[in-house]
Amino acid sequence: MKKTLSIAAVVLLAALSWLAFQGNKATPAPPSKFVLLDGSSINTQDMRGRVVLVNFWATSCTTCVAEMPDLISTHQKYAGQGYETLAVAMSYDPPSYVVNFTETRKLPFKVAIDNTGAVAKSWGDVRLTPTTFLVNKQGEIVKRFVGTLDFADLHRLIEQLLAQG
Repeated sequence: MKKTLSIAAVVLLAALSWLAFQGNKATPAPPSKFVLLDGSSINTQDMRGRVVLVNFWATSCTTCVAEMPDLISTHQKYAGQGYETLAVAMSYDPPSYVVNFTETRKLPFKVAIDNTGAVAKSWGDVRLTPTTFLVNKQGEIVKRFVGTLDFADLHRLIEQLLAQG
């Protein structure tokens, strides 16, 4: 009985270790086309070579609006080092609201509108805002955040990714 329990414990520990390792594994960012406010577009392939924060948000989301100044300062802090921010407005957000918000807050980064919801769907069926992804220089998602960001932790992770080749 004791031996069976020990074997079960070892198997369970191995399984949990494997799952923890899998959870930390970077996954490729889904192929996506982002339509920016100026009518131009970029895709996930265009982001390669930079660390990119992809933030799904809405003007009606109080948490999104509250964290926008920190997203701006993060962008300004790292933009010259190969970092980029892409704010993706949800499909239910009226485009005129997004344009107004972007202009009045003077957002210094790219803002896209996901008119059809296809981009949110391809990034894991995003429905809650804010949902934020950090993508490394190889185009892999290294972290997904749902809800309020811990900016100290985010900055540490950005710095680690920027230091990588």
